[in-house]
Amino acid sequence: MIETPSLVDQYCHGVLRTELGLGTFEAQLARTEGPPAPGTTLFDTQTGFAVRRLCPPLLGLEPHCPPARYLARRRELGVLEAARRLLRGSGITTYLVDTGLPGDLTGPGEMATASAAEAREIVRLELLAEQVADTSGTVESFLANLAESVHGAAVDAVAFTSVAGVRHGLALAPEPPGPGEVRGAAGRWLAGRRVGGELSDPVLLRHLLWIAVASGLPLQLHAGLGEPGLRIDRTDPVLLTDFVRATAGLGTDLILLHGYPYHRHAAHLAGVFPHVYADSGAALVRTGARAATVLAEILELAPFGKILFSSGAQGLPELHVVGARLFREALARVLGNWVAEGAWSLADAQRIAGLIAAGNARRVYGLE
Repeated sequence: MIETPSLVDQYCHGVLRTELGLGTFEAQLARTEGPPAPGTTLFDTQTGFAVRRLCPPLLGLEPHCPPARYLARRRELGVLEAARRLLRGSGITTYLVDTGLPGDLTGPGEMATASAAEAREIVRLELLAEQVADTSGTVESFLANLAESVHGAAVDAVAFTSVAGVRHGLALAPEPPGPGEVRGAAGRWLAGRRVGGELSDPVLLRHLLWIAVASGLPLQLHAGLGEPGLRIDRTDPVLLTDFVRATAGLGTDLILLHGYPYHRHAAHLAGVFPHVYADSGAALVRTGARAATVLAEILELAPFGKILFSSGAQGLPELHVVGARLFREALARVLGNWVAEGAWSLADAQRIAGLIAAGNARRVYGLE
């Protein structure tokens, strides 16, 4: 049996503090642009089936119980107690939490308390820039405050993350924009935005990425499936190839998050470039019973010291459970089969499992 007693979730979000009804729970379960088709339910997905199998026992119910019964038990326990039981049942020992999503979500401190695990903050670059813009009166003060804010955030954050692929697409010019180009873009953006307005200007997105690269902290880049309505043809990680090449040798590691359905492309980049890493976890939540197949495809190309686990979970503690449990099951199945076939030794399989589950993340993010 391949075991992974320590599990570092290298990318996730907090959980909702509010009670959820069936409709609102389903909306969090599968991020879509609208409700399910009439007469159907989003529980009838790979993710929904995985939740119904893995989560009810943690709340004292039988696996695969009906959604209505599960949610009634959840309400009976209360949102805080349900989250505590679920997070502590996930087996995750360290959470790296992106605090850049809107909504009533728990922060790293609350996550650590509820889960009885460690938790560290990941800073989202675009939100940081938007917060700076809200309090900066001029272009000059915005750019100066932005550089200072990124530098200040790097003191306590474990990593930066960017949703440039979500906001614009990953086919950004690879080189740093010049000072005049940055000032012009900042002036146009600030003149046309209201307080809270999103940053999607490609010049400023590139500027942010390069400020983050200069900090030396690991930089996570969102790729593949993401928010509802996203044009995923713009988030294929191969579109980052020129940027990846431009950042080689600068001392900053790049982590390609999510990746699916382009997970093989992310694995390829991790195999080619020494400073690139591939995320192996979040795709498994979407693929459920097919998770072992997807994980095996990532393991085809990426060096084993370049693959990291994450749940990618947000909102529902159930998704942290599903991410962790599916990953552990898939890893044990894939590596166990290779051991049974004689392709790997058991000792090597156990060593590599430990790297992917926790060791690689501890090294990359300096968690030792």
